[in-house]
Amino acid sequence: MSLIGGIRPPIAVLSVLLLSLAGITALVLGRVDNAGVPKAVMTSQQHFAEDGAIALRASIDESVTDLTRSAALFSAGEPVSGDAVLDKLGSTYQKWVGTAVVEVRSGKLVAARGETVPLTSLNSSALGDEGGLAPRMVTLKNGEVRLLSLALLSWPGKPQLLLAASSTLKFPGISIGQFRSIAVVDGRGAILSSDGIEQPEQVRTSLDRKEIAASNKQLADFARRAARAAEQDPRSSKEPGAGGYQGVSGSLVGGRLLSDRSVAGYATLAAAQPGEATTATGLGLSVVSMVKIADDPTRTTSPVFGLLAGSALLLIGGVAVAVLLGTVQRPLIRLFLESRRLTRGDLTRPVTVPRYGEAHRIGHALERLRRQLLGEPADATGSPARPRGLRRVGTRALLVICAVLLLAWAAPLMLLLNRADGTAVVPQQLVNDQRERTDTLSDRVRRALNEGEADLQSVASLIGNKTAAADMDKVLTRTYDESRRYRSLYVVDSTGEVLAREGKEPRLVKSKRAAGTSIRLLGHGGKEPVVVGTAEIPGRDGAALVGEFRVEFLNALLTRPGLGVVRLVDGRGQVIAGNTGFLAFQSLPDDHLKDLVAATGQKLGKRARAGGVLYREGGVRIAAAAPFAGSGPAESLGWSVVSWQRADRLAIPEYEEQNRTVLAGLLGAAAAAACLGWLHIVVARPLRSLADRAESLAGGERKAVLFPQHHDEVGAVTRSLELIRQQLQDQRRQQPPRTPSDRQYIRN
Repeated sequence: MSLIGGIRPPIAVLSVLLLSLAGITALVLGRVDNAGVPKAVMTSQQHFAEDGAIALRASIDESVTDLTRSAALFSAGEPVSGDAVLDKLGSTYQKWVGTAVVEVRSGKLVAARGETVPLTSLNSSALGDEGGLAPRMVTLKNGEVRLLSLALLSWPGKPQLLLAASSTLKFPGISIGQFRSIAVVDGRGAILSSDGIEQPEQVRTSLDRKEIAASNKQLADFARRAARAAEQDPRSSKEPGAGGYQGVSGSLVGGRLLSDRSVAGYATLAAAQPGEATTATGLGLSVVSMVKIADDPTRTTSPVFGLLAGSALLLIGGVAVAVLLGTVQRPLIRLFLESRRLTRGDLTRPVTVPRYGEAHRIGHALERLRRQLLGEPADATGSPARPRGLRRVGTRALLVICAVLLLAWAAPLMLLLNRADGTAVVPQQLVNDQRERTDTLSDRVRRALNEGEADLQSVASLIGNKTAAADMDKVLTRTYDESRRYRSLYVVDSTGEVLAREGKEPRLVKSKRAAGTSIRLLGHGGKEPVVVGTAEIPGRDGAALVGEFRVEFLNALLTRPGLGVVRLVDGRGQVIAGNTGFLAFQSLPDDHLKDLVAATGQKLGKRARAGGVLYREGGVRIAAAAPFAGSGPAESLGWSVVSWQRADRLAIPEYEEQNRTVLAGLLGAAAAAACLGWLHIVVARPLRSLADRAESLAGGERKAVLFPQHHDEVGAVTRSLELIRQQLQDQRRQQPPRTPSDRQYIRN
């Protein structure tokens, strides 16, 4: 017998699968969750910390890049004074709390703006070494930490100058909402800067002071735990192939205070692409975000449903297996034994004929063949016996009955039971996180556009009176290579004629080079939006530097896990960019999102507010919208960032229970389909064919040779029938030829 064929293996496998599934169903569907914090909330805090780490890393890298590029552009032009350099930087960028220009050889302070730059820790003799100009963190006397960025200003025949800028380790544009704290942590777990934390002496009541002190203590504990977690390799911090954030990130659960529980997310500063290293990633910093959520320890999952479902599967599966054993396996094995008995020459006992279907037909054919082996002619042993009534039920019908039994258990689990659309409780924290993260994303896009416009202003001022195409091409090439945000950079005169170009073919037509806002959206009605930044070149009679932003650059800014579908829309609600496929200038998919964008676009006081909603039409969904709010030319565009996602894709207890229920039903249906289909292929179909051939053989057909298809019970019966056919042929040859008188005797 074959180990993988025959009647026994599929039934045995089906029994094992059903028994295992019953146990898993009872354990998984009846699992009690006493954590008190849904997994979706934990994951959301991890994503929030990742957003903060991305914003901080981009801010640090952009600050260093802007300072270095500005110094290089200044050095490429005519010598200017230190005050002129700082004035130009101050009018173009507003990101540093203090700037200074120092003569490298003598250490003399040439010019300074803003907060005093901490230069006492610098070694001027090491500035020319490799890494001597690398940014560094400096601790002030009051305990605050500043990030010091350095660049050199060099002109032929002039003393070399050091351009230094200090900035705080604050999060640019992070919307933290209420009851949330966010901090920057070094490799030892010390908090370097924080937002959203009140000092105990700033509140009045002693109860509030105790609560704030406890929160600060919890945040410090989270910072130490996050620093320890940040020491591991990013590749080993997540499942293989999980993708997502390139650095180390995760979530932490703290203790319970009154009815609240502290939950935190942490993330190390990491580059956007795997294997890359940036200035910020070399500082060894991490971001920790902490929020308090309402703890509900009474919210558990009852084990009753899982136990009932597992017990029902045991009962139904037992009936199905019993049907297969009693009506398919046992009759087939009996046929196998009876056929072997006949081939051995034991013809004394009649063949035990099964009661149902093909087995009954084969058993009756074996009985006729037994009588023929005893000498009776084929026409004297009777005709094929067709079972009647319930006995006509064949193997295929029995398999269908078993399939119906198993589907009667699996189908309700897949389609009816534990539906969560009407009963799921979506934590309010998820709605808050969707709103705050969308607001952060909106600010990130606005700042990126402002940074691009500031770069254009800086480059335009340095082009100045350079009228030679080679000189302008040199500046444009350097800027284009250093920045990934532009698809094309070009200089146009007052008539719109292109004087110098770097990158792809310009899309800005002459008629649209008229003065207006420095950032504009063109291409309405086309296949791709055209976002254009313009900076007037001083002293060139209307000449301007134009930069066209890449749509892929905007799409990359909107790509963040855990936010679902994200779209950047203009003032008319038409899509400009997104994190998934979209059509340019298409409208938002439903009226809820359009109303949300319209509502958040209305200014409350001095700035518009982000909004988040939860609605249940067409399935439970979380949506948020955040308009551009803040300073810079991008605010006047009136754009908004919109995000939405289905709640059933989040790790909410009710939806997790629904998913596990559907999975149990799918596993049950798959087990039934696999094993019963296996039986149909190796047993039912060959057995039906064998019944026809056995009846034909019993009816007198001796020429057709019977070949077994498989080495199993059906094949064994086929081989036995072939041996019986050969015995009947030998018996016919050994009989003497009949005379006419013998035929007349037999006829009478």
